Amino acid sequence: MASPNSVSISILSLVLVSVLSISTFFIPEVEAIGVNWGTAASHPLPPPKVLELLKANKINKVKLFDADPLVLESLSGSNILVTVGIPNSMLRSLNSSLKAAERWVHDNLTRFVSDGATRVQIEYIAAGDEPFLESYGEQFYPFVVGAAANIHTALVKANLANKVKVVVPCSYDVFRSESGLPSKGHFRPNVNKTMMELLTFFSKHQSPFFVTISPFRSYHEVKNISLDFALFRERARPRNDSRKIYKNSFQLSYDTIITALSRAGFPHIDIVIGQIGWPTDGAANATSSHAEEFMKGLMDHLHTRSGKNLSPQDLPMEIYIFGLLDEDQRSIASGNFERHWGLFTFDGQAKYQVDLGQGSRKLVNAQDVQYHSSKWCVVNNNLDLFNATALALDACSAADCSSLSPGGSCFNLSWPGNISYAFNSYYQQHDQKAESCAFGGLGLITTVDPSVDTCRFVVELRASLSVPLHEHTLFCLIISPMVTILLYLIRDIFS
Repeated sequence: MASPNSVSISILSLVLVSVLSISTFFIPEVEAIGVNWGTAASHPLPPPKVLELLKANKINKVKLFDADPLVLESLSGSNILVTVGIPNSMLRSLNSSLKAAERWVHDNLTRFVSDGATRVQIEYIAAGDEPFLESYGEQFYPFVVGAAANIHTALVKANLANKVKVVVPCSYDVFRSESGLPSKGHFRPNVNKTMMELLTFFSKHQSPFFVTISPFRSYHEVKNISLDFALFRERARPRNDSRKIYKNSFQLSYDTIITALSRAGFPHIDIVIGQIGWPTDGAANATSSHAEEFMKGLMDHLHTRSGKNLSPQDLPMEIYIFGLLDEDQRSIASGNFERHWGLFTFDGQAKYQVDLGQGSRKLVNAQDVQYHSSKWCVVNNNLDLFNATALALDACSAADCSSLSPGGSCFNLSWPGNISYAFNSYYQQHDQKAESCAFGGLGLITTVDPSVDTCRFVVELRASLSVPLHEHTLFCLIISPMVTILLYLIRDIFS
């Protein structure tokens, strides 16, 4: 019979072996993959239908850009973890008034996170939508940290701070490396002071660092990044940095972020990729085939790295794909591709197939989607079309012609097919009202689908949540700056 001492030693040895085994076989991995659900659409897919789409594709995390009550109500009882957004336009008031922050938390959180089976599982509040984006200038800098702090204080008062964390999504251009090497990474100098304050806030309250990685924009804006490197292709020319070899743009950007955080004094903060994706239209190389290649490359890369002996920070804690659906009213100030980031088209149909690692090996389409009638507005070729170009430009200023831009899916439409595309876009966004196909007598309503090859002439959704556009007189339109950019880019195609 073994002595008590020998039994104790055996138990201790067993515990030590178990601990060592756990340490040896601990493999860091991305904890979750979610999606960004934006609603900047003239005819958004109804929230209950979007919820069906999320469940069918086993997506259990969503990041919202606002706190739309209809969207939050649709998520009640779904067990989907939610990030609720606060628009940049609200940061000033939330920074200056704790009362305003308390009202926001009461109106947008408290009633949705009450106990019970029907509550919404909100885990993050995103204070601002990439407020440090370089094209915004410094207009939001003075308000970001104060707004985040007031929201946190309001959460404490509402007894929600233990459930909900405050984050601030940071844009892809908030970090950089002039040499292109991750080991030289740092935050943009003009945002450095505010970023230090923000990272101190995150560290104090155990909030992760949300940041966008955009290989597509990097490819377009940085001359020394190849398409092969952005799309995870095997033939991509690798880069060497401090004995580390980089074979793709994603890992290069991610390690640059790690260096920037370490240089700022926060090497252990958790990192969440708040946006990453590849657009499918509106620019050269923005295609479904390239988006599929990118997404598959990203998933394979994450899976491969998960099987290696890495430190916890060598992979992001979570990743949110940008985005779930196309949005035909999203700002195009930075490019016409901005309206085409979706895994799914505006009506919930998969653009390509990819395994997101959620237990579903291919994307599942939205079912029983309700459309307007199968009617389109085209130009009447039997009439004198001398004024057609001017009318088409007017139509595009009030609708979505981003697919007509250079490199887009409809860029190769010959004249007057491109005129018809513009007419139809306006007609569909105005719910197929007969007068919206007038165009000075040049418009013609047809039941024959004018779509050509990859250029789809859409029929919009018949949805109770469609946002009615203000009635316009085609000759009295107020052109916004972002529409002016679009018109400048596509005006030549109507000539």
